[in-house]
Amino acid sequence: MKKTTFIVSCLAMAMGLKAAPWSPAGNNIKTKWAAQVNSALPLPEYPRPQMVRADWQNLNGLWNYAITDANATDFSSEGDILVPFCVESSLSGVGKFVGKQKALWYERTFVVPKNWKGKNVILHFGAVDWQSDVWVNGQKVGNHTGGYTPFSYDITQYLKKSGKQTLRVRVWDATDNSFQPRGKQSGVSSGIWYTPVTGIWQTVWLEPVAPTHIENYYIVSNIDEKKMSISVDVQGAQAGDDVKVEILDGGIGYNPEKPSQKVVAKETVANGKAEVSIADMKTWSPDSPYLYGVKLTVTRKGKIIDEVQGYTAMRKVSMKRDESPNKYRRLALNNEILFQFGPLDQGWWPDGLYTAPTDEALRFDVQKTKDWGFNMIRKHIKIEPARWYFHCDQLGMMVWQDMPCIADHSGRNTRDEDIMKISRNKWSRDSFLGGTDCPIPQQWKDNYYKEWKEIIAAIKNFQCIVVWVPFNEAWGQFDTPEVVKFTRKQDDTRLINESSGGNFSLCGDIIDMHHYPCPAMNAFESKFINVLGEYGGIGLPVQGHLWQQDKNWGYGGVKQNGQEVLDQYANFADMLKVFVGTGCSAAVYTQTTDVEIEVNGIMTYDRIVKVNERRLAEINKGVIASLK
Repeated sequence: MKKTTFIVSCLAMAMGLKAAPWSPAGNNIKTKWAAQVNSALPLPEYPRPQMVRADWQNLNGLWNYAITDANATDFSSEGDILVPFCVESSLSGVGKFVGKQKALWYERTFVVPKNWKGKNVILHFGAVDWQSDVWVNGQKVGNHTGGYTPFSYDITQYLKKSGKQTLRVRVWDATDNSFQPRGKQSGVSSGIWYTPVTGIWQTVWLEPVAPTHIENYYIVSNIDEKKMSISVDVQGAQAGDDVKVEILDGGIGYNPEKPSQKVVAKETVANGKAEVSIADMKTWSPDSPYLYGVKLTVTRKGKIIDEVQGYTAMRKVSMKRDESPNKYRRLALNNEILFQFGPLDQGWWPDGLYTAPTDEALRFDVQKTKDWGFNMIRKHIKIEPARWYFHCDQLGMMVWQDMPCIADHSGRNTRDEDIMKISRNKWSRDSFLGGTDCPIPQQWKDNYYKEWKEIIAAIKNFQCIVVWVPFNEAWGQFDTPEVVKFTRKQDDTRLINESSGGNFSLCGDIIDMHHYPCPAMNAFESKFINVLGEYGGIGLPVQGHLWQQDKNWGYGGVKQNGQEVLDQYANFADMLKVFVGTGCSAAVYTQTTDVEIEVNGIMTYDRIVKVNERRLAEINKGVIASLK
């Protein structure tokens, strides 16, 4: 046995992880990173890059699992599942569907390190889809709903003094047969609807903290005044505690786990607030994604009792009128008009579904998008793990962030009739008239607001995000003016694209048209920023890289080779440049990768690039440069 393998095995045993045999389930295509997954400790990276502490324990790995009736109160193990890959995925090692009538159970043991004595032990979940109940040593510690946001529990009081601790999780998820946000997941995958994702799909981990510790922080930059405003939430603070914030010299590719020691600015936090001035300010942009380090400390009687490292950036998102005779409203970054151009990014993987097999794979998609000359990604009705946004921050990639939809108006018969009935509405794509709201009940609306609020709170510190998108193509759309107000209340530093692709209530900052396959702007409103939120979808099935052999499709039909794809793409780009000159301020091409039977990706589902990348980048940079 190699020394490194021995060390990993010993670490796995010390953490309570199994060294049992594991292999991916099923015969579908996989990415090259699937072979790099270590079943003893998959996704070993620190999962929260904006708030790093030195000491933590990763609980990813092989857990016991079972699928039972939804009302079952106990389970017997059916085997092993590889966390954090959802049970339907190949990389879970299971590859089974669950559904509304069933529950998914997990269980594993862990050991608390001896040097954590006297600390509070926090149990963190990156994301669990959708409803979870958690027990430690047989005692219920909490319940959570929401498939896209991190949550945690202080489990100190539930721990035994020593030895193995038992963690159990129960998950229920109705996917599209209930009211929760679920994006492109469907009980029966077809067309633009994909395989369900049930259960744990992001890292599970433990962290020791002092009883008094930093719970969260939020930074808003003001480039016009060269200032940062910082809000800090300290749990268990006592009178006389000294809370300080330091802004550190950073750089492009800055890593909060290896921070600089050069202090650019520092201030004492009073009543949870502080403001610092940045004298020699450097802004963040796609061309120069400069990041500042952030260091927060809590000191009591001269002793540091908590410290976290993070990062932030100086950048401004706004609307600005151009110099044309029509004074079109344009998107601006750092007070400069910039055409935002990027792909529709679904964030799906053939082997992990919602979860990339490795962090290298997660970063790969962002890097490729950058290599192709794009400066923006529309993250389509999915929320990613924190490290994805970290990669966007580091690489300089702007993000339009969608809210995962709670319904769609297709009336598909894979769902209960009562669910379909209240999901149907009229979608008006090319007109400001005729669209209708979904007749969803108040329970659906209340849950939407709850989850959207939690999503924004969880990711708004990532400076790459420049636009919020509450609705897409009228799927589950309701009370749009109120939703826009609600979104603005959560974060007024970004622009709001009220409804990508209609229905329009003329209440946000952006009017967003969809048109397939060629670009077109069939409606225009001069009081708003006008964008083309989806177009393209040029299909190319690549043998050996298909999810299945039949029913593959693209919005613009399918081509025979990459040259034909690029020729059509270039033609569309020339058409797009015309619209840029008549007020179009951004565009989104469908899409980054193939997903299941959709073959309209620039890459295949298993991440093989279909076209000449140099020519693609030249075309894309030409489109961006067309807005002077």
